[in-house]
Amino acid sequence: MIGAGVSERFSCALLELERKSYRYERRERAPDPISERIKELALAYPRFGYRRIWAMLRRAGEVVNIKRVHRWWKKLKLQLARKRPKRRRQDVQMIVPKAEKANQVWTYDFVFDQAVSGRKLKMLTLVDEYTRECLAVEVASSITARGVRRVLERVCRERGCPQMIRSDNGSEFIAGATREWLSANNIQPMFIAPGKPWQNGKCESFNGKLRDELLGQRWFSSMWEARVVIESWRKFYNTTRPHSSLGYLTPAEFAASLASGSAATKLDHDPTAVRPKTLAFHLG
Repeated sequence: MIGAGVSERFSCALLELERKSYRYERRERAPDPISERIKELALAYPRFGYRRIWAMLRRAGEVVNIKRVHRWWKKLKLQLARKRPKRRRQDVQMIVPKAEKANQVWTYDFVFDQAVSGRKLKMLTLVDEYTRECLAVEVASSITARGVRRVLERVCRERGCPQMIRSDNGSEFIAGATREWLSANNIQPMFIAPGKPWQNGKCESFNGKLRDELLGQRWFSSMWEARVVIESWRKFYNTTRPHSSLGYLTPAEFAASLASGSAATKLDHDPTAVRPKTLAFHLG
C-alpha cells in the first residue's frame, strides 16, 4: 500500500499499526561464544551433562554461571536421555569399614567387551575408594588369578599397598594365588555378599562411566588399540574429567589436595577456582 500514492502515516492508521513497529528492522545478534563452546564440548563428550560441561568450561578459564549453561543446554536441545529411576532396596547394608583416607581401601572388578573382530576383551579395573582414582585398567583376552596378582604387584610398587581391598566373589579374587599374595602383603580382602553388587558401589560406578562414556561410544579394531585408548581415557578420567562427588575436582586434584593438607576447593562455591586444562580425550 505504501509507495502506491498512500502515505505511511495513513496506511499505518488504517491498519492500526504503530509506525515504529513498521519501521522496526530485526538486528541479527552475534553468536554467543559460550553457546559455541558448549556445542563443541557436547560433541567431544557426548555422555556429559550440563553440570559437567559447565565444570569443563570453568576449568578452561571461562567465567560462566551454571544457570547460563543450563539455559543454552535446553535451547540447543542437548539433554541426555533420562535413566529409569532405580527402585530403592530395603535390605541394603553397606560393607564396613568405609574408606576414610587415600590408599586405605581399593576395589576391583571385571568389565567385558569385544573388538570388531569379535575377540573378547576382559578388563580388570582397580579404583581407590576414597580419592576415586582409577589405579589401573588391565585389558586382555583372559585374566586369571595370576594376572590379577601381577596388576596388584605393579600398582603396589608404584603407590604402596592398601590396608583392604574390596571385591565380589569372582573365582579370580578368591583363588589361592590372589589370597596368598594379599596375606603376604598384609592386605585384608573384603568380599561383598553374593548377588549384591551395590555393596561394591565405587567400582560399579566407575565401571558404569567406563562403559557409558567410552565402551558404548567406540569400537576397537584390535587388542592393541583397546589398550592404548582405554589407558588414554584412564588418564583423562584421573586428571581432566571433573568428578561431581569431589566438588568437580578431578581425582588427581583431590588426591593432591589431601597430600598437601589443604581442603579440596569446590567449584560450586569458589568462582575463581579455574584450573588449566591438562589433557584432552576425544573418541575420534
